[in-house]
Amino acid sequence: MADSTTTLPDLTIDGVTAVGAPLRHIWNECVGAGRANEALRADWQQHFTEAVTVLGARYVRFHGLFHDDMFVYRASDGGGFGPPTPLDEPVLTFSYVDKVFDFILASGARPFVELGFMPRELATETETLFWWKAHCSPPTDMERWTWLVTATVEHWIERYGLDEVRQWRFEVWNEPNLVPYFWTGTRTQYFELYEATARAVKAVDPELKVGGPSTSVFVPDDRYAGEWEDRSAEHATAEAQDVDALDWRPVWIEELIDWCARRDVPLDFLSTHLYPTDLAFGASGQVRHIRRHVDATHDDLVALRKIIAASPFPDAELHITEWSSSPSSRDAIHDTLFAATYITRAYLRCAALADSVSYWTFTDVFEEGGAGIGPFHGGFGLVNEQGLHKPTYHAFAMLSRLGDTALAVTPHGTITRDSGTGSVSAVFFNYPDDMGADGVGSETTYAATRALAEKGPARRIRHTVEGLAPGTVFTVESIDWDHGNVAEAWHRMGAPLNLTPAQTAELRGVADTLRVGTLTASDAGVLDIDLDLPAWSVLSITPAG
Repeated sequence: MADSTTTLPDLTIDGVTAVGAPLRHIWNECVGAGRANEALRADWQQHFTEAVTVLGARYVRFHGLFHDDMFVYRASDGGGFGPPTPLDEPVLTFSYVDKVFDFILASGARPFVELGFMPRELATETETLFWWKAHCSPPTDMERWTWLVTATVEHWIERYGLDEVRQWRFEVWNEPNLVPYFWTGTRTQYFELYEATARAVKAVDPELKVGGPSTSVFVPDDRYAGEWEDRSAEHATAEAQDVDALDWRPVWIEELIDWCARRDVPLDFLSTHLYPTDLAFGASGQVRHIRRHVDATHDDLVALRKIIAASPFPDAELHITEWSSSPSSRDAIHDTLFAATYITRAYLRCAALADSVSYWTFTDVFEEGGAGIGPFHGGFGLVNEQGLHKPTYHAFAMLSRLGDTALAVTPHGTITRDSGTGSVSAVFFNYPDDMGADGVGSETTYAATRALAEKGPARRIRHTVEGLAPGTVFTVESIDWDHGNVAEAWHRMGAPLNLTPAQTAELRGVADTLRVGTLTASDAGVLDIDLDLPAWSVLSITPAG
Protein backbone atom coordinates (compact mmCIF):
# COMPACT_ATOMS: atom_id res chain seq x y z
CA MET A 1 0.00 0.00 0.00
CA ALA A 2 1.14 3.55 -0.68
CA ASP A 3 2.29 5.37 2.47
CA SER A 4 1.43 8.99 1.64
CA THR A 5 -1.82 10.52 2.87
CA THR A 6 -4.18 13.15 1.50
CA THR A 7 -6.31 15.20 3.88
CA LEU A 8 -9.82 16.30 2.98
CA PRO A 9 -11.16 19.75 3.90
CA ASP A 10 -12.89 19.96 7.29
CA LEU A 11 -16.68 19.70 7.32
CA THR A 12 -19.01 20.72 10.16
CA ILE A 13 -22.71 19.83 10.30
CA ASP A 14 -25.47 19.86 12.89
CA GLY A 15 -26.72 16.32 13.37
CA VAL A 16 -30.09 17.51 14.69
CA THR A 17 -31.11 20.64 12.78
CA ALA A 18 -29.51 20.00 9.37
CA VAL A 19 -32.33 19.47 6.87
CA GLY A 20 -30.64 16.97 4.60
CA ALA A 21 -32.10 15.08 1.65
CA PRO A 22 -33.79 11.69 1.37
CA LEU A 23 -31.35 8.80 0.97
CA ARG A 24 -32.83 5.87 -0.90
CA HIS A 25 -31.24 2.53 -0.02
CA ILE A 26 -31.04 1.32 -3.60
CA TRP A 27 -28.40 -1.26 -2.63
CA ASN A 28 -30.68 -3.51 -0.59
CA GLU A 29 -34.06 -2.83 -2.15
CA CYS A 30 -33.46 -5.96 -4.24
CA VAL A 31 -30.69 -8.57 -4.52
CA GLY A 32 -30.14 -11.13 -7.24
CA ALA A 33 -29.75 -14.91 -7.23
CA GLY A 34 -29.16 -17.56 -9.87
CA ARG A 35 -32.28 -19.60 -10.42
CA ALA A 36 -35.41 -20.60 -8.55
CA ASN A 37 -34.38 -24.21 -7.93
CA GLU A 38 -31.25 -23.13 -6.05
CA ALA A 39 -33.54 -21.47 -3.49
CA LEU A 40 -34.62 -24.96 -2.36
CA ARG A 41 -31.11 -25.57 -0.97
CA ALA A 42 -30.44 -25.19 2.74
CA ASP A 43 -27.24 -23.16 2.21
CA TRP A 44 -28.99 -20.75 -0.19
CA GLN A 45 -31.69 -20.23 2.42
CA GLN A 46 -29.14 -19.65 5.18
CA HIS A 47 -27.34 -17.06 3.07
CA PHE A 48 -30.60 -15.35 2.13
CA THR A 49 -31.80 -15.18 5.72
CA GLU A 50 -28.58 -13.34 6.56
CA ALA A 51 -29.02 -11.06 3.55
CA VAL A 52 -32.42 -10.05 4.90
CA THR A 53 -31.62 -9.79 8.62
CA VAL A 54 -28.14 -8.25 8.38
CA LEU A 55 -28.01 -6.58 4.97
CA GLY A 56 -31.64 -5.47 4.87
CA ALA A 57 -32.58 -7.09 1.55
CA ARG A 58 -36.24 -6.46 0.77
CA TYR A 59 -36.73 -8.23 -2.59
CA VAL A 60 -34.95 -11.03 -4.44
CA ARG A 61 -34.93 -11.78 -8.18
CA PHE A 62 -33.84 -14.95 -9.97
CA HIS A 63 -34.19 -16.83 -13.26
CA GLY A 64 -35.93 -20.10 -14.01
CA LEU A 65 -39.33 -19.73 -12.35
CA PHE A 66 -40.93 -21.85 -15.09
CA HIS A 67 -37.93 -24.04 -15.85
CA ASP A 68 -38.37 -27.82 -15.96
CA ASP A 69 -36.72 -28.33 -12.55
CA MET A 70 -39.55 -26.36 -10.88
CA PHE A 71 -42.15 -28.71 -12.47
CA VAL A 72 -44.83 -26.04 -12.93
CA TYR A 73 -46.08 -26.75 -16.46
CA ARG A 74 -46.82 -30.48 -16.76
CA ALA A 75 -47.82 -32.05 -20.08
CA SER A 76 -47.15 -35.61 -18.86
CA ASP A 77 -47.23 -37.53 -15.59
CA GLY A 78 -43.45 -37.80 -15.46
CA GLY A 79 -43.39 -41.53 -16.09
CA GLY A 80 -41.41 -43.94 -14.00
CA PHE A 81 -39.39 -46.79 -15.41
CA GLY A 82 -41.30 -46.46 -18.64
CA PRO A 83 -41.98 -43.46 -20.88
CA PRO A 84 -44.07 -40.61 -19.40
CA THR A 85 -47.78 -40.71 -20.11
CA PRO A 86 -49.10 -37.63 -21.93
CA LEU A 87 -51.93 -35.82 -20.15
CA ASP A 88 -55.12 -34.91 -21.98
CA GLU A 89 -54.50 -31.26 -21.01
CA PRO A 90 -51.47 -29.64 -19.36
CA VAL A 91 -51.75 -29.06 -15.62
CA LEU A 92 -49.93 -26.63 -13.35
CA THR A 93 -48.30 -27.71 -10.10
CA PHE A 94 -46.81 -25.10 -7.76
CA SER A 95 -45.39 -27.22 -4.95
CA TYR A 96 -41.74 -26.28 -5.59
CA VAL A 97 -42.56 -22.65 -6.32
CA ASP A 98 -44.65 -22.47 -3.14
CA LYS A 99 -41.72 -23.73 -1.07
CA VAL A 100 -39.48 -21.00 -2.45
CA PHE A 101 -41.98 -18.16 -2.17
CA ASP A 102 -43.17 -19.25 1.27
CA PHE A 103 -39.58 -19.13 2.46
CA ILE A 104 -38.85 -15.71 0.94
CA LEU A 105 -41.93 -14.17 2.53
CA ALA A 106 -41.32 -15.85 5.88
CA SER A 107 -37.81 -14.38 5.83
CA GLY A 108 -39.27 -10.89 5.69
CA ALA A 109 -38.60 -10.19 2.02
CA ARG A 110 -40.59 -10.36 -1.22
CA PRO A 111 -40.04 -11.78 -4.70
CA PHE A 112 -39.18 -9.50 -7.60
CA VAL A 113 -40.73 -11.87 -10.11
CA GLU A 114 -38.86 -12.54 -13.34
CA LEU A 115 -41.40 -14.29 -15.60
CA GLY A 116 -39.36 -16.93 -17.44
CA PHE A 117 -37.99 -19.06 -18.83
CA MET A 118 -40.09 -21.19 -21.21
CA PRO A 119 -41.20 -24.67 -20.09
CA ARG A 120 -39.91 -27.36 -22.42
CA GLU A 121 -43.38 -28.25 -23.67
CA LEU A 122 -43.98 -24.61 -24.68
CA ALA A 123 -40.53 -23.79 -26.09
CA THR A 124 -39.85 -23.42 -29.80
CA GLU A 125 -36.17 -24.12 -29.05
CA THR A 126 -34.77 -25.98 -26.04
CA GLU A 127 -31.53 -26.20 -24.06
CA THR A 128 -30.25 -22.82 -25.19
CA LEU A 129 -27.83 -22.03 -22.34
CA PHE A 130 -26.34 -22.94 -18.94
CA TRP A 131 -25.51 -26.41 -17.75
CA TRP A 132 -29.10 -26.71 -16.55
CA LYS A 133 -30.32 -26.17 -20.12
CA ALA A 134 -32.67 -23.21 -19.88
CA HIS A 135 -35.20 -22.87 -22.69
CA CYS A 136 -35.06 -19.23 -23.76
CA SER A 137 -37.36 -19.07 -26.75
CA PRO A 138 -40.70 -17.63 -27.82
CA PRO A 139 -43.62 -19.91 -26.96
CA THR A 140 -45.12 -22.34 -29.42
CA ASP A 141 -48.52 -21.05 -28.32
CA MET A 142 -48.89 -17.51 -26.92
CA GLU A 143 -52.31 -18.32 -25.47
CA ARG A 144 -50.81 -21.22 -23.51
CA TRP A 145 -48.08 -18.90 -22.22
CA THR A 146 -50.54 -16.25 -21.04
CA TRP A 147 -52.67 -18.99 -19.48
CA LEU A 148 -49.58 -20.09 -17.54
CA VAL A 149 -48.84 -16.52 -16.42
CA THR A 150 -52.45 -15.79 -15.49
CA ALA A 151 -52.90 -18.99 -13.52
CA THR A 152 -49.59 -18.46 -11.69
CA VAL A 153 -50.45 -14.90 -10.62
CA GLU A 154 -53.94 -15.98 -9.57
CA HIS A 155 -52.40 -18.78 -7.52
CA TRP A 156 -50.17 -16.31 -5.69
CA ILE A 157 -53.09 -14.00 -4.95
CA GLU A 158 -55.11 -16.91 -3.57
CA ARG A 159 -52.17 -18.08 -1.46
CA TYR A 160 -50.72 -14.76 -0.23
CA GLY A 161 -53.52 -12.24 -0.69
CA LEU A 162 -54.02 -9.44 -3.20
CA ASP A 163 -52.58 -6.74 -0.94
CA GLU A 164 -49.31 -8.67 -0.69
CA VAL A 165 -48.96 -9.48 -4.39
CA ARG A 166 -49.65 -5.84 -5.32
CA GLN A 167 -46.34 -5.01 -3.65
CA TRP A 168 -44.40 -7.31 -5.99
CA ARG A 169 -42.92 -6.43 -9.39
CA PHE A 170 -43.42 -8.58 -12.48
CA GLU A 171 -40.56 -8.39 -14.98
CA VAL A 172 -41.02 -9.97 -18.39
CA TRP A 173 -38.03 -12.20 -19.22
CA ASN A 174 -34.28 -11.58 -18.90
CA GLU A 175 -31.82 -10.05 -21.38
CA PRO A 176 -33.79 -10.82 -24.57
CA ASN A 177 -31.30 -8.82 -26.64
CA LEU A 178 -28.72 -11.57 -26.09
CA VAL A 179 -29.66 -13.87 -28.98
CA PRO A 180 -29.43 -16.88 -29.13
CA TYR A 181 -28.65 -17.20 -25.43
CA PHE A 182 -31.40 -15.62 -23.33
CA TRP A 183 -33.76 -15.30 -26.30
CA THR A 184 -33.92 -17.02 -29.67
CA GLY A 185 -36.48 -14.76 -31.31
CA THR A 186 -36.47 -11.26 -32.75
CA ARG A 187 -36.91 -7.95 -30.97
CA THR A 188 -40.48 -7.75 -32.25
CA GLN A 189 -41.20 -11.22 -30.91
CA TYR A 190 -39.97 -10.11 -27.49
CA PHE A 191 -42.18 -7.01 -27.61
CA GLU A 192 -45.11 -9.25 -28.52
CA LEU A 193 -44.28 -11.48 -25.56
CA TYR A 194 -44.04 -8.41 -23.34
CA GLU A 195 -47.39 -7.09 -24.54
CA ALA A 196 -49.21 -10.39 -24.10
CA THR A 197 -47.69 -10.94 -20.67
CA ALA A 198 -48.31 -7.41 -19.41
CA ARG A 199 -51.94 -7.55 -20.51
CA ALA A 200 -52.34 -10.94 -18.83
CA VAL A 201 -50.93 -9.65 -15.53
CA LYS A 202 -53.09 -6.53 -15.61
CA ALA A 203 -56.18 -8.58 -16.46
CA VAL A 204 -55.78 -10.36 -13.13
CA ASP A 205 -55.58 -7.05 -11.28
CA PRO A 206 -54.88 -3.62 -12.82
CA GLU A 207 -52.82 -2.51 -9.80
CA LEU A 208 -50.18 -5.21 -10.27
CA LYS A 209 -46.93 -3.69 -11.53
CA VAL A 210 -45.31 -5.02 -14.70
CA GLY A 211 -42.28 -3.93 -16.70
CA GLY A 212 -39.22 -4.73 -18.80
CA PRO A 213 -37.31 -5.13 -21.08
CA SER A 214 -34.56 -6.37 -18.70
CA THR A 215 -31.94 -5.88 -21.40
CA SER A 216 -28.20 -6.31 -20.97
CA VAL A 217 -25.80 -3.34 -20.67
CA PHE A 218 -25.42 -0.05 -22.54
CA VAL A 219 -23.71 -0.07 -25.95
CA PRO A 220 -22.09 2.74 -27.98
CA ASP A 221 -23.20 1.56 -31.42
CA ASP A 222 -26.21 0.27 -33.38
CA ARG A 223 -25.69 -3.46 -32.87
CA TYR A 224 -29.20 -3.82 -31.39
CA ALA A 225 -30.97 -1.30 -33.63
CA GLY A 226 -32.60 -4.04 -35.72
CA GLU A 227 -34.36 -7.30 -35.03
CA TRP A 228 -31.11 -9.15 -34.37
CA GLU A 229 -27.67 -8.23 -33.08
CA ASP A 230 -25.52 -6.84 -35.91
CA ARG A 231 -21.91 -7.53 -35.04
CA SER A 232 -20.66 -5.47 -37.96
CA ALA A 233 -21.92 -2.42 -36.05
CA GLU A 234 -19.47 -3.25 -33.26
CA HIS A 235 -16.30 -2.95 -35.31
CA ALA A 236 -15.73 0.74 -34.57
CA THR A 237 -16.29 0.13 -30.87
CA ALA A 238 -13.76 -2.70 -30.87
CA GLU A 239 -11.17 -0.39 -32.45
CA ALA A 240 -11.90 2.83 -30.50
CA GLN A 241 -8.95 4.34 -28.65
CA ASP A 242 -11.08 6.13 -26.03
CA VAL A 243 -14.17 4.03 -25.32
CA ASP A 244 -15.40 6.43 -22.65
CA ALA A 245 -15.74 9.16 -25.27
CA LEU A 246 -18.27 7.06 -27.19
CA ASP A 247 -22.02 7.64 -26.99
CA TRP A 248 -23.18 4.84 -24.67
CA ARG A 249 -26.92 4.17 -24.95
CA PRO A 250 -29.48 1.77 -23.43
CA VAL A 251 -30.75 -1.26 -25.32
CA TRP A 252 -34.45 -1.43 -26.33
CA ILE A 253 -35.56 1.00 -23.62
CA GLU A 254 -36.77 3.73 -25.96
CA GLU A 255 -38.09 1.15 -28.41
CA LEU A 256 -40.18 -0.58 -25.73
CA ILE A 257 -41.49 2.78 -24.52
CA ASP A 258 -42.53 3.60 -28.08
CA TRP A 259 -44.15 0.16 -28.58
CA CYS A 260 -46.16 0.45 -25.37
CA ALA A 261 -47.21 4.06 -26.01
CA ARG A 262 -48.44 3.32 -29.54
CA ARG A 263 -50.34 0.19 -28.53
CA ASP A 264 -51.54 1.30 -25.08
CA VAL A 265 -49.59 -1.47 -23.36
CA PRO A 266 -49.00 -1.22 -19.58
CA LEU A 267 -45.49 -0.21 -18.54
CA ASP A 268 -45.14 0.46 -14.81
CA PHE A 269 -41.36 0.24 -14.67
CA LEU A 270 -38.34 0.08 -16.91
CA SER A 271 -35.63 -2.45 -16.13
CA THR A 272 -32.19 -3.03 -17.55
CA HIS A 273 -28.71 -4.20 -16.49
CA LEU A 274 -25.81 -1.78 -16.10
CA TYR A 275 -22.64 -3.82 -15.95
CA PRO A 276 -19.90 -1.26 -16.68
CA THR A 277 -18.34 -3.46 -19.36
CA ASP A 278 -18.81 -4.45 -22.98
CA LEU A 279 -17.76 -7.16 -25.42
CA ALA A 280 -17.27 -5.78 -28.91
CA PHE A 281 -16.46 -7.83 -32.01
CA GLY A 282 -13.86 -6.46 -34.40
CA ALA A 283 -13.83 -6.82 -38.16
CA SER A 284 -11.58 -9.88 -38.02
CA GLY A 285 -13.80 -11.58 -35.43
CA GLN A 286 -11.63 -10.88 -32.40
CA VAL A 287 -13.41 -9.92 -29.19
CA ARG A 288 -12.43 -6.84 -27.22
CA HIS A 289 -13.19 -6.80 -23.49
CA ILE A 290 -14.03 -3.23 -22.53
CA ARG A 291 -13.96 -1.84 -19.01
CA ARG A 292 -15.66 1.54 -18.72
CA HIS A 293 -14.76 4.38 -16.36
CA VAL A 294 -15.58 4.36 -12.65
CA ASP A 295 -18.69 6.56 -13.02
CA ALA A 296 -20.22 4.70 -15.96
CA THR A 297 -23.13 3.44 -13.85
CA HIS A 298 -23.91 6.96 -12.67
CA ASP A 299 -23.83 8.33 -16.21
CA ASP A 300 -26.05 5.53 -17.50
CA LEU A 301 -28.62 6.14 -14.76
CA VAL A 302 -28.70 9.85 -15.55
CA ALA A 303 -29.35 9.00 -19.20
CA LEU A 304 -32.15 6.59 -18.29
CA ARG A 305 -33.80 9.15 -16.02
CA LYS A 306 -33.82 11.69 -18.84
CA ILE A 307 -35.39 9.19 -21.23
CA ILE A 308 -38.13 8.25 -18.76
CA ALA A 309 -38.87 11.88 -17.84
CA ALA A 310 -39.36 12.80 -21.50
CA SER A 311 -41.45 9.71 -22.30
CA PRO A 312 -45.19 9.03 -22.23
CA PHE A 313 -44.47 7.13 -18.97
CA PRO A 314 -42.75 9.81 -16.86
CA ASP A 315 -43.82 8.19 -13.59
CA ALA A 316 -42.43 4.77 -14.48
CA GLU A 317 -40.11 3.28 -11.87
CA LEU A 318 -36.52 2.48 -12.80
CA HIS A 319 -35.13 -0.85 -11.59
CA ILE A 320 -31.64 -2.05 -12.42
CA THR A 321 -32.31 -5.73 -11.94
CA GLU A 322 -28.68 -6.81 -12.30
CA TRP A 323 -25.53 -4.86 -11.47
CA SER A 324 -21.99 -5.62 -10.41
CA SER A 325 -18.44 -4.62 -11.27
CA SER A 326 -18.55 -7.09 -14.15
CA PRO A 327 -20.98 -9.65 -15.65
CA SER A 328 -18.65 -12.64 -15.27
CA SER A 329 -19.24 -15.26 -12.59
CA ARG A 330 -15.54 -16.08 -12.84
CA ASP A 331 -14.15 -12.59 -12.30
CA ALA A 332 -11.70 -12.66 -9.38
CA ILE A 333 -12.43 -9.02 -8.54
CA HIS A 334 -15.77 -10.05 -6.96
CA ASP A 335 -13.96 -11.74 -4.08
CA THR A 336 -11.82 -8.75 -3.19
CA LEU A 337 -11.57 -5.63 -1.07
CA PHE A 338 -11.30 -3.63 -4.29
CA ALA A 339 -14.81 -4.62 -5.34
CA ALA A 340 -16.16 -3.59 -1.93
CA THR A 341 -14.79 -0.08 -2.29
CA TYR A 342 -15.97 0.20 -5.88
CA ILE A 343 -19.57 -0.77 -5.11
CA THR A 344 -19.71 1.44 -2.01
CA ARG A 345 -18.66 4.42 -4.08
CA ALA A 346 -21.09 3.65 -6.87
CA TYR A 347 -24.09 3.04 -4.63
CA LEU A 348 -23.63 6.25 -2.66
CA ARG A 349 -23.09 8.25 -5.84
CA CYS A 350 -26.17 6.79 -7.54
CA ALA A 351 -28.62 6.63 -4.63
CA ALA A 352 -30.97 9.29 -6.00
CA LEU A 353 -31.12 7.94 -9.53
CA ALA A 354 -32.99 4.61 -9.34
CA ASP A 355 -35.69 2.80 -7.41
CA SER A 356 -33.39 -0.18 -7.01
CA VAL A 357 -29.98 -1.37 -8.20
CA SER A 358 -29.93 -5.11 -7.58
CA TYR A 359 -26.51 -6.57 -6.84
CA TRP A 360 -25.88 -9.73 -8.82
CA THR A 361 -25.76 -11.83 -6.61
CA PHE A 362 -26.03 -12.24 -2.84
CA THR A 363 -24.52 -15.78 -2.81
CA ASP A 364 -22.02 -17.94 -4.69
CA VAL A 365 -24.60 -20.73 -4.63
CA PHE A 366 -25.01 -19.98 -8.31
CA GLU A 367 -24.77 -22.55 -11.07
CA GLU A 368 -25.02 -20.95 -14.49
CA GLY A 369 -21.65 -22.46 -15.38
CA GLY A 370 -21.85 -25.20 -12.79
CA ALA A 371 -20.54 -24.96 -9.25
CA GLY A 372 -17.45 -22.82 -8.75
CA ILE A 373 -13.96 -24.32 -8.83
CA GLY A 374 -12.58 -23.59 -5.40
CA PRO A 375 -13.89 -21.44 -2.53
CA PHE A 376 -12.86 -18.15 -4.18
CA HIS A 377 -13.44 -18.53 -7.90
CA GLY A 378 -14.65 -15.03 -8.75
CA GLY A 379 -18.31 -15.77 -8.09
CA PHE A 380 -20.76 -12.90 -7.95
CA GLY A 381 -21.82 -13.53 -4.36
CA LEU A 382 -21.45 -11.39 -1.26
CA VAL A 383 -20.74 -14.72 0.45
CA ASN A 384 -18.98 -17.74 -1.00
CA GLU A 385 -20.35 -21.30 -1.14
CA GLN A 386 -19.19 -21.97 2.42
CA GLY A 387 -20.96 -18.83 3.62
CA LEU A 388 -17.70 -16.92 4.19
CA HIS A 389 -18.30 -13.19 4.13
CA LYS A 390 -16.45 -11.38 1.36
CA PRO A 391 -15.47 -7.71 1.77
CA THR A 392 -18.48 -6.81 -0.39
CA TYR A 393 -20.73 -8.36 2.27
CA HIS A 394 -19.33 -6.04 4.92
CA ALA A 395 -19.70 -3.06 2.58
CA PHE A 396 -23.39 -3.92 2.20
CA ALA A 397 -23.76 -4.25 5.97
CA MET A 398 -22.25 -0.81 6.46
CA LEU A 399 -24.49 0.75 3.81
CA SER A 400 -27.55 -0.91 5.38
CA ARG A 401 -26.84 0.83 8.70
CA LEU A 402 -27.10 4.29 7.18
CA GLY A 403 -30.13 6.42 7.92
CA ASP A 404 -32.73 7.59 5.43
CA THR A 405 -31.65 11.26 5.39
CA ALA A 406 -28.30 12.38 3.97
CA LEU A 407 -26.95 15.27 6.07
CA ALA A 408 -23.68 15.57 4.16
CA VAL A 409 -22.57 13.97 0.91
CA THR A 410 -18.91 14.17 -0.06
CA PRO A 411 -16.92 12.50 -2.83
CA HIS A 412 -15.67 10.04 -0.21
CA GLY A 413 -18.65 9.28 2.00
CA THR A 414 -22.02 10.20 3.46
CA ILE A 415 -23.22 11.26 6.91
CA THR A 416 -26.86 10.40 7.60
CA ARG A 417 -29.65 10.64 10.14
CA ASP A 418 -32.44 8.14 10.77
CA SER A 419 -35.78 9.98 10.60
CA GLY A 420 -37.32 7.53 13.05
CA THR A 421 -34.70 7.42 15.80
CA GLY A 422 -32.75 10.59 15.07
CA SER A 423 -29.48 8.62 15.26
CA VAL A 424 -26.52 9.70 13.15
CA SER A 425 -24.38 7.27 11.14
CA ALA A 426 -21.85 7.48 8.33
CA VAL A 427 -19.93 5.52 5.72
CA PHE A 428 -16.60 6.63 4.26
CA PHE A 429 -14.35 4.94 1.72
CA ASN A 430 -11.01 5.41 0.04
CA TYR A 431 -11.20 4.67 -3.65
CA PRO A 432 -7.57 5.60 -4.28
CA ASP A 433 -6.66 8.76 -6.17
CA ASP A 434 -4.14 6.68 -8.11
CA MET A 435 -7.07 4.97 -9.86
CA GLY A 436 -8.10 8.21 -11.54
CA ALA A 437 -11.20 7.44 -13.61
CA ASP A 438 -10.42 3.72 -13.89
CA GLY A 439 -12.95 1.15 -12.77
CA VAL A 440 -12.22 -2.38 -11.56
CA GLY A 441 -13.18 -5.79 -12.88
CA SER A 442 -12.55 -8.32 -15.64
CA GLU A 443 -9.73 -10.18 -13.93
CA THR A 444 -9.64 -13.94 -14.42
CA THR A 445 -7.27 -14.78 -11.55
CA TYR A 446 -7.03 -13.57 -7.97
CA ALA A 447 -3.28 -13.00 -8.37
CA ALA A 448 -3.97 -10.53 -11.19
CA THR A 449 -6.06 -8.33 -8.89
CA ARG A 450 -3.37 -7.98 -6.21
CA ALA A 451 -1.51 -5.25 -8.12
CA LEU A 452 -4.33 -2.90 -7.14
CA ALA A 453 -3.11 -3.13 -3.54
CA GLU A 454 -0.23 -0.84 -4.50
CA LYS A 455 -2.59 2.00 -5.38
CA GLY A 456 -2.85 4.93 -2.98
CA PRO A 457 -2.59 7.18 -1.13
CA ALA A 458 -4.27 6.89 2.26
CA ARG A 459 -6.92 9.49 3.04
CA ARG A 460 -7.56 11.51 6.20
CA ILE A 461 -11.21 12.23 7.02
CA ARG A 462 -11.89 15.23 9.31
CA HIS A 463 -15.53 16.10 10.06
CA THR A 464 -17.40 17.56 13.01
CA VAL A 465 -20.98 16.65 13.92
CA GLU A 466 -22.72 18.92 16.43
CA GLY A 467 -26.01 18.73 18.32
CA LEU A 468 -25.62 15.17 19.58
CA ALA A 469 -26.48 13.86 23.02
CA PRO A 470 -23.44 14.42 25.26
CA GLY A 471 -21.30 11.33 25.66
CA THR A 472 -22.92 9.40 22.80
CA VAL A 473 -20.62 6.49 21.90
CA PHE A 474 -20.17 5.42 18.28
CA THR A 475 -18.69 2.20 16.92
CA VAL A 476 -16.14 2.64 14.15
CA GLU A 477 -15.77 -0.44 11.96
CA SER A 478 -13.73 -0.85 8.80
CA ILE A 479 -12.44 -3.29 6.24
CA ASP A 480 -9.02 -2.83 4.67
CA TRP A 481 -6.16 -4.91 3.30
CA ASP A 482 -5.46 -6.40 6.73
CA HIS A 483 -9.01 -6.70 8.08
CA GLY A 484 -11.88 -8.72 6.63
CA ASN A 485 -9.87 -9.50 3.50
CA VAL A 486 -10.71 -13.21 3.33
CA ALA A 487 -9.66 -13.92 -0.27
CA GLU A 488 -6.19 -12.56 0.52
CA ALA A 489 -5.99 -14.84 3.56
CA TRP A 490 -6.98 -17.78 1.35
CA HIS A 491 -4.33 -16.79 -1.16
CA ARG A 492 -1.68 -16.68 1.59
CA MET A 493 -2.92 -20.07 2.78
CA GLY A 494 -1.82 -21.46 -0.57
CA ALA A 495 -5.21 -21.15 -2.30
CA PRO A 496 -6.43 -24.68 -1.41
CA LEU A 497 -9.08 -25.89 -3.82
CA ASN A 498 -10.98 -27.94 -1.24
CA LEU A 499 -11.07 -26.46 2.25
CA THR A 500 -10.82 -28.61 5.34
CA PRO A 501 -13.15 -27.81 8.24
CA ALA A 502 -10.19 -26.27 10.10
CA GLN A 503 -9.28 -24.08 7.12
CA THR A 504 -12.89 -22.97 6.75
CA ALA A 505 -13.02 -22.01 10.42
CA GLU A 506 -9.75 -20.10 10.13
CA LEU A 507 -10.96 -18.17 7.09
CA ARG A 508 -14.30 -17.46 8.76
CA GLY A 509 -12.41 -15.80 11.59
CA VAL A 510 -10.44 -13.67 9.14
CA ALA A 511 -13.54 -12.74 7.16
CA ASP A 512 -15.33 -11.40 10.22
CA THR A 513 -12.41 -9.78 12.02
CA LEU A 514 -12.77 -6.13 11.08
CA ARG A 515 -10.89 -3.14 12.48
CA VAL A 516 -13.11 -1.88 15.34
CA GLY A 517 -12.85 1.20 17.55
CA THR A 518 -15.02 3.85 19.17
CA LEU A 519 -15.63 7.58 19.06
CA THR A 520 -17.42 9.54 21.78
CA ALA A 521 -19.29 12.83 21.54
CA SER A 522 -18.03 15.50 23.93
CA ASP A 523 -19.94 16.91 26.89
CA ALA A 524 -21.08 19.62 24.49
CA GLY A 525 -22.54 17.00 22.12
CA VAL A 526 -19.83 17.40 19.49
CA LEU A 527 -18.38 14.40 17.65
CA ASP A 528 -14.95 15.01 16.15
CA ILE A 529 -14.20 12.58 13.34
CA ASP A 530 -10.52 12.49 12.52
CA LEU A 531 -9.60 9.19 10.90
CA ASP A 532 -7.06 7.82 8.45
CA LEU A 533 -8.44 5.53 5.78
CA PRO A 534 -5.89 3.24 4.11
CA ALA A 535 -6.29 2.85 0.36
CA TRP A 536 -9.31 0.71 -0.54
CA SER A 537 -10.76 0.78 2.98
CA VAL A 538 -14.48 1.16 3.74
CA LEU A 539 -15.48 2.48 7.17
CA SER A 540 -18.75 2.91 9.03
CA ILE A 541 -19.66 4.97 12.08
CA THR A 542 -22.82 3.93 13.94
CA PRO A 543 -24.25 4.44 17.43
CA ALA A 544 -22.88 1.78 19.78
CA GLY A 545 -25.21 -0.82 21.24
